[in-house]
Amino acid sequence: MASKVQTSIIKEYKKNGWLVLNLVKASANGFGDLICFKEGCKPLFIESKEWNDTVSELQKYRGREVQKYGCEFIIIQGEKPKNK
Repeated sequence: MASKVQTSIIKEYKKNGWLVLNLVKASANGFGDLICFKEGCKPLFIESKEWNDTVSELQKYRGREVQKYGCEFIIIQGEKPKNK
């Protein structure tokens, strides 16, 4: 789980007026970690990854699946720490 990345994403999206829900324990495998809602915007699923994590084929599939239903899907990868 990308908790530091998620915390940063949640803060940024809330600051910009989005309602952000953490879906890690509330959904089937492969769906994004977060779903964001904002008036006038399509629902946005976000898969958050630490700098050294990879996106699974199931996660890519689920991203395409939610896009078919009119939602947005993005992957946000954390930055590599400067000392690594």
